[in-house]
This record gives sequence, structure tokens and C-alpha cells, in this order.
Amino acid sequence: MQITTIILAAGKGTRMRSELPKVMHKIAGKSLLEHVYQTSKQIPGNAITVVVGHGADFIRDSLAHLNVNWAEQSQQLGTGHAVQQAAEQIGDDDIVLVLYGDVPLLKFATLQNLLGKADKETLALLTINFDDPTGYGRIIRDATGRVTKIVEQKDATPLELAVTEVNTGIMAVNGQKIKKWLAQLGNDNAQGEYYLTDVVEMAVADGVLVSTCQPQASNEVLGVNNRLQLSQLERLYQQAQAEILMEQGVTLIDPLRFDLRGSITQLGQDVEIDVNVILEGQLVLGNNVKIGTNSQIKNSVIGDNVQIFANCIIEDAVVGANSRIGPFARLRPGTVLSQDVHIGNFVELKNAVVAENSKINHLSYIGDASVGCQVNIGAGTITCNYDGVNKFNTVIGDRAFIGSNSQLVAPVTIGANATIGAGSTITEDCPDNQLTLARAKQVTVSTWQRPVKKDT
Repeated sequence: MQITTIILAAGKGTRMRSELPKVMHKIAGKSLLEHVYQTSKQIPGNAITVVVGHGADFIRDSLAHLNVNWAEQSQQLGTGHAVQQAAEQIGDDDIVLVLYGDVPLLKFATLQNLLGKADKETLALLTINFDDPTGYGRIIRDATGRVTKIVEQKDATPLELAVTEVNTGIMAVNGQKIKKWLAQLGNDNAQGEYYLTDVVEMAVADGVLVSTCQPQASNEVLGVNNRLQLSQLERLYQQAQAEILMEQGVTLIDPLRFDLRGSITQLGQDVEIDVNVILEGQLVLGNNVKIGTNSQIKNSVIGDNVQIFANCIIEDAVVGANSRIGPFARLRPGTVLSQDVHIGNFVELKNAVVAENSKINHLSYIGDASVGCQVNIGAGTITCNYDGVNKFNTVIGDRAFIGSNSQLVAPVTIGANATIGAGSTITEDCPDNQLTLARAKQVTVSTWQRPVKKDT
């Protein structure tokens, strides 16, 4: 069975008060539309069409990596009109699944359940009961309980407004039939729009059964119309991610102060995460990893028994087992640390490879560098890797000792077991097993007098 999914994403989202198209606003660092797409693409044999309108070029350019067909609704004339723009993508024998680009929390299991009810003679409709159904189209049933139609809020009678079962807008239906019904839609209603919901009444008139099902949780079908709703769905999403992690054995000191904006592709045991931690992109967390408060980790691999102290930023990096990072450390892209490495407070590394048992504990910048094993780099050390145009490499041999406040002007190599005296500016290669000093001779001027302020 061919599934054709149509995701409606044409609305401007006026209540967002933003130049950004509504479906491009983000939850967990990913656009609303991408959330819907990633859920729907789990359906086997699924061809996805996205109907765009406001900001169409921006959406297509921003999400060019998605495997979708694009259709455009140049005038926003209602949901039925939007689906009409994708009609050429619909085969007669397809099951057409209609989704919405601003409803990001829908679960794959819910879609599976809905699709399981749809066939050539059955239109499957996702409904839900709300204590306060204001704003939603009401599901109208006959005396036998069969769905007869959907009535929009502005067109409903007082009796119909009392109905608490509402339409989510999400449906699955035979392709040939929906194309027929789309061609028959009219706009004689309070909004002057072509409602997709009118196909339900057409289905009933044609003897097609309307079968309903509901999601496990109401938040699956909540949409985003303003910033408040966006923030509410963000917290619902993050709460769900936190619960999944805790079920997998992660200790979250406060689940309400934790954000996962990506996925953990490999997760060890006894991971502990303190408050206000943000995890982004694709991550690997080993056994016994401890992450301190206010830290941010993106697209990185963290080995077993690593302790990351408070206020660290780690991006596109690898941290080897038994290493200690921070507090206030920054590992920039290209940093690879072997096991038992210590990176201390206010240390920054970029495109640096550091071998086992080396220490960079205080106030240093190491960029475009290869650091050997058992190296000790003193406070205030800088690899001067950039001449304003080009980058150059620094190589530091095994067991070297770099004295505090040293500048290593790349390209330069520090030999194995070499010692660099504190305060040195190194511009040439330094030999193995030797002490190298490069600083001005200390002078005391005995005749110097401190200036005093002149009388006015």
C-alpha cells in the first residue's frame, strides 16, 4: 500500500508576530515542520509532499535536505484548497495521510493506528475529547454513533457547540475518493474558505464509513499559534525526553531544568546530569559520565568515567575515558582528548589532539596543536596559531613541560621531555630533553623614581 503524506505548512502564523514562517519556529532546536516530517518518514513506503505558502522560498531553501515534494498554495484559501495544491502527487490507489506542519508532538504509533483503519471504503479520522473545545471543529454523530459531519466553530449551532469531541484535522483516506471530494468543495461558510473537513460529509453521502481513533495523549495534537503555545510544547517535549532518559537509567537532578535538542545515540549506565544542561545534536555518553550544571554539549563523544564540571561548552569533540573537564572550559570543534586528560578552568582548545595523561589546567589556549602524552602545560600558555590569514600547527612532544605564560608561535615543535621556561616566547623548534628559555633579561634600575603628581 502506497502512503502519500501531505503536510500543510502554508500559513503565515500572524499570532506569532514574526517574519519567520510559523512552521520554521523551533522546538528542541528543530523546526516544527521537521518534527512532523521526521515522524511521518518512519512510515514504510511513504512519499511526502509539503504544501508551503507564506515564506515558501525560505522554507524550501532552509529544508532542502528533506526528502519531500514541494507544492505551493500562493493564496491561503483554507485547508481543502491547500490539499488541492498537492493533488497531482496523489495516486488513485494511495492512502492519503493529511498532517499539519505546526503540530509537532504527534507520535508514530498514533499514525500507525490511524492508517490501520483507512482503506478504499473507510475514511479514518483522528479525533479527541477536550473539556473546553473552543476553537475546534465539532464531530457530529447520528443516533447510532456514526460520524455524519464536522462543523467548524464559527458555523456551529448552540447544540453543536456543546459537543466535546473535536476534529484534529488529521485524516487518512483513499486517493481516488479524496481527489473527487476536493473537486467538489465550496466556500459557502463564515470564513469563505474551502474546508477540508467538508470531505467527511461527502464521504458519508457516498456511503464511505468514517472511522475514528484518538491519540494516547492530548498533547500529541496540540498546535502552535503563538509564542506561549510554542513554549508550552517545548516543555512538554522536553519533559517527555527527560522521562525517556530517566527510564533508561540517567539521573537528572531536576528534569524540569534539562534540554535535549538532538539524540543520544549511545548511552552508558549511571550517567548523572545536573541542572541547566543542554545536549544538542548527536551524542555518545559512556558509563559513569557526570555533567555539571550549566554545561552545553553538542555533537560529541564523552567516554567512560568522564567528569565535566560546571559551565563547560563542548562541541564536535571527543573526550576520552577518565578525563576531567572544567569548570569553565571550552572544547571547540576538532578537539580530541585521549584518556586521563585534565582540562581545567578557563582553558580553550580548538582542533587539538591531546594524548593520555596530559594536563592543561589553567587559563590557556591550545589551537591547531598535537600534544603528546604526560605533557604539562602551565597557566596562561598560548599556541599562536594564526597570522591573520593562515593557520599553523604546534607539536608538543611526550612528557614536555611548558612553563606558565608561554607563547608558542606556530609552526613550531617542542621536543619530547623538553622544558620551556615560564614567560618564554618560542619561535623556533626546541630540542628533546633540554630547557629552552626565550625572554628578556631581568633588569633593576636603581636610579628610577616613581612619578609624583605635580602641584597645580
